[in-house]
Amino acid sequence: MTDSETEILIVGAGVAGALLACGLARKGLKVVLLDAGPRIDRGAAVERFQAAWPKVPECAYPNPDFSPHPTTDKPDGFFVQAGPETFRSTYLKQVGGTTWHWLGTAVRLLPDDFRMRSRFGQGVDWPIGYRELEPWYGAAERELGVSGDDADDLGSPRSTPYPLPRIPQSYVDLSFARALDGSLYPVRATPQARLSQPRGQRPSCCGSASCIPVCPVQAKYDATVHTDLAESLGVTLLPETVATFVELGDDRRVRAVRFRRPGGSAGRIAAKVVVLAANAVETPRLLLSSASESAPAGVANGSDQVGRNLMDHPIQLSWALAREPVWPYRGPGSTSGIESLRAAPWRDRKSALRLEIGNEGWSWPTGAPQSTARRLAEAGLRGDALERALRDETSRHVRLAALTEQLPLPENRITLDPQRRDGAGMRRPVVAYRLDDYTRDGLAEARRVHDEIFAKLGASGVQHATDAQGAGHILGTVRMGGDPRASVVDAGLRAHEHPNLFLVGGGAFPTVGTGNPTLTIAALALRAVEPIAASIAG
Repeated sequence: MTDSETEILIVGAGVAGALLACGLARKGLKVVLLDAGPRIDRGAAVERFQAAWPKVPECAYPNPDFSPHPTTDKPDGFFVQAGPETFRSTYLKQVGGTTWHWLGTAVRLLPDDFRMRSRFGQGVDWPIGYRELEPWYGAAERELGVSGDDADDLGSPRSTPYPLPRIPQSYVDLSFARALDGSLYPVRATPQARLSQPRGQRPSCCGSASCIPVCPVQAKYDATVHTDLAESLGVTLLPETVATFVELGDDRRVRAVRFRRPGGSAGRIAAKVVVLAANAVETPRLLLSSASESAPAGVANGSDQVGRNLMDHPIQLSWALAREPVWPYRGPGSTSGIESLRAAPWRDRKSALRLEIGNEGWSWPTGAPQSTARRLAEAGLRGDALERALRDETSRHVRLAALTEQLPLPENRITLDPQRRDGAGMRRPVVAYRLDDYTRDGLAEARRVHDEIFAKLGASGVQHATDAQGAGHILGTVRMGGDPRASVVDAGLRAHEHPNLFLVGGGAFPTVGTGNPTLTIAALALRAVEPIAASIAG
């Protein structure tokens, strides 16, 4: 077994871990950053995506047995689904994390999203408010390179401008905007972590239309921007290194983290401070896997809260045929949305909604345009007739996706399978999951709103997905709070039970609002740099 030591050990080289590594290294601290997955070659990822079928979000990336990840087309391939419903969101294990295949949407939460219990009698309040996090949102936008419209704060007051001008709205967006002008559903440009102008070594967005699963030129932010920077600042990055056990000392401080590598080697890294910056499945999985005589329920789990309150943004997906061509299948996956229902007056009774307008036609719901060509050919069309029909139909494909809010339910949780293990010997995560009535009523409201919007667009053939889609926004499970009996970490993301253990990432969210979470994850990580650094002397 290989032993080493450092001042700060960070587990997880996604956006949270990479930002923390850079911030702490700038303070002169010795940092080791490890990740279960490999480094990714961008060109190879593009080629893998082009050859893949089906083209699910994970298809551009390896999925080794030693450190497997879930995939959209096989929701029970890695997760052990305990029901009563299937959990459909996924993530990647690789240097840079899931930001490799995220859409790039970089919206802030609304002020009321931090006080759901106080304002609407639902869920819980965060131990911090929007005003406290607002400066860190600005810092996160600068780090990620967010392009946005300074004239529109989308309901989240700003103290700083966007780093870059907004990404131009698509023809699809403008078609919706014309149809919805003067309605309750104004179309607004979406802030995005993709470059509208060149920045450093990254070019501006060239509209490759493959943001999910891979941006071929890195105009869209992924966390390798900061893992590369971290290494240049002296951080030691260890890929393909699976953290397997968190060791505690007699004083309840974390002493070290054990790891395994694919070749069979194993080791132990001692650290003054340990930060778990994995996602809301892998962080509780590691904590629960670290059960010992001194922590029989797992590390940081004296409250029995580790793994509980799993949340997503269950999506109502709907699609239709516009009356006139709108020319989809070009540019980023989404460049505009409808934000007015995020602050809906019915939030005390049912979920608010954030509506995303898609630029990628029916590729999400049906696999178009390939599926459209196949259907038309099976109907007997050939030659010029097939080409005309394909051109006409695909030019009019439109889709909407409504993100809903899911409440924190203690029974929605991550536990460990007692028998099934992955190639590293880690017990596979068991996911118990159900949708509450609050979310279901929001999904029903979304179908009604989608029907109204499509009618204003003059669209026909409206279809609604019968099952809620996973948003890929895996949140909760190690939530922050002021009461150690009802939460896992405090407002500074320090574990209540272990003074030198910090849990950073989407798992810390007490509630989720309807806004895509990556910018908030980044803001929380940047906010945590100072208390983590200060704890070295503690």
